[in-house]
Amino acid sequence: MNEELDKFEQRLSRQPLRPIPPDWRTEILAAARASRPAPRAWLSALNPQLSTVFWPHPKAWAGLAAVWILIFALHFSMRDPSSRIAEKSAPLSPEVLVELKKQQRMFAELVGTYEPMAAARRKIFLPRPRSERVEIMVT
Repeated sequence: MNEELDKFEQRLSRQPLRPIPPDWRTEILAAARASRPAPRAWLSALNPQLSTVFWPHPKAWAGLAAVWILIFALHFSMRDPSSRIAEKSAPLSPEVLVELKKQQRMFAELVGTYEPMAAARRKIFLPRPRSERVEIMVT
C-alpha cells in the first residue's frame, strides 16, 4: 500500500500545476468570508484556555477552591472584636479630660485659631414650652 502511495505522489508531482479559474477563486473567497465565525466575547475566548489548564486535575482545583472558601469563612468569623471593646470601655477620667482640653487649647494657640474662653462659650439656646412664652403687646 505504501508503494501505491509513492507511485501516486510521483505521478502527481509530474503533472503541471494549472491556475485556478478567476471565477472559482472569487467564489471560494466569498464562501470563506461568509463562513467566518463572528468575533467572540472576551470571556468566551478565555474559556478554552482555562479549560485546558483546569481539565487535567479538576478534583485538585475543586479542592483548592474549597480550601480558599474555608480560609475566607474563617477570616470573617474570627474578626477582631477590639472595635466593639473600645466602644464599651469605661468613660475617661476627669484628669484625662482636663489634659485633653489643655492639649486642644495649646494646639489652637499654635495654629493661630485660639479664641478666648468667653467667646467660645456662647449661651446655648434651649427652647421653652409654649406655655411659658412671654408675650409682649405692641401698642
